[in-house]
Amino acid sequence: MNTTQTETVHDRVAIAQETMTPSQMAAVGVFVASIAFALVFVQEPLIHDAMHNFRHAAGITCH
Repeated sequence: MNTTQTETVHDRVAIAQETMTPSQMAAVGVFVASIAFALVFVQEPLIHDAMHNFRHAAGITCH
């Protein structure tokens, strides 16, 4: 990998595809899909507030 070039998301995906087994990639896909589902569709106030606080704790700006 060229260190003078900025690493892109595409580069990281390519590295992951080279180093991960199909089972690991499937597990990551399921995890990402479940997190996306929870963030988009779960609107129960208690769960929504907990996820909102988690996003802030993780350094994600959401508003």
